[in-house]
Amino acid sequence: MNKSTKLISSNKKAFHDFTILEKYTAGMVLSGTEIKSIRAGKVNLKDSYAHISNSELWVHKMHISPYEQGNRYNHEPERVRKLLMTKQEIRKLIGITKESGITLVPLQLFLDKGWAKLEIGVAKAKKLHDKRDALMKKTTDREIDRVIKQGY
Repeated sequence: MNKSTKLISSNKKAFHDFTILEKYTAGMVLSGTEIKSIRAGKVNLKDSYAHISNSELWVHKMHISPYEQGNRYNHEPERVRKLLMTKQEIRKLIGITKESGITLVPLQLFLDKGWAKLEIGVAKAKKLHDKRDALMKKTTDREIDRVIKQGY
């Protein structure tokens, strides 16, 4: 991300539950009250996922809270939203997701020059022992850093 981008929300659970193989950036089709809620930071990517149908990319279960000043014109919080990518990228994703165990997971939502962008990760689910190994490595790294910091 460069200077003109602002991180709104990230999906920390995705990095714990999945091994991220590749990352792609996609634009989003939004209504007026949705972009206002995103700018206010009221987004949750926790259980969301992306799906390809009819050569179009869609994101499901991404929760964008209703805009507080958006009376009757407010949006549905968990509606299915279309993602914008080039045809070549979508074709590539179709080929990748045909493999078993590969899913598309939203990783980050950010604003780039005022436009909402979603970073999608091509992910493979981690097994329970992989999660344990990652957690153990993380704790040992943290302890090593603490000891080094105290030693100096």
